[in-house]
Amino acid sequence: MDKVIVYVDHADYAQQLLAPLFARESSAQTHWVLVACAPRMTHRVSKWVSHSARENWRAKWADKLFAQILPALRVPAGRVTMVLAKGPLAELTDQLQAEGAVVAQVVDARRPKMDTGPDSAKPEKPWSPLPGTLGSLLTGCGALWMLAFE
Repeated sequence: MDKVIVYVDHADYAQQLLAPLFARESSAQTHWVLVACAPRMTHRVSKWVSHSARENWRAKWADKLFAQILPALRVPAGRVTMVLAKGPLAELTDQLQAEGAVVAQVVDARRPKMDTGPDSAKPEKPWSPLPGTLGSLLTGCGALWMLAFE
């Protein structure tokens, strides 16, 4: 029996990406391991929310995600294992691979995040030798007019 480990964090994106895998003939014979990767919480959350409240939120979030994905999977419940990732995915993958005799296929169906690296910075404005000159010029002219009329 084949085993497929699928990392998901967004139901709609995962369903679009996994539709070809779900539709293949051998999908009914496949053991699916769905791993929910909950969104990260900022480090400041711990100031306001207890650890148990965070874990409860993650569990409810995962249950909601699985409820959206399972109807599209169309396999018996005995062939699906649902896991909530609580640590590094590399360690979790090693642990899940060690559980079975068959080497599992790993599919990353997580929605890509917006890149915030140095290459994705906003486009630079063209260089101007006189930054803010027009505003300064108009302000100066206004001041001169005020002095001239006094």
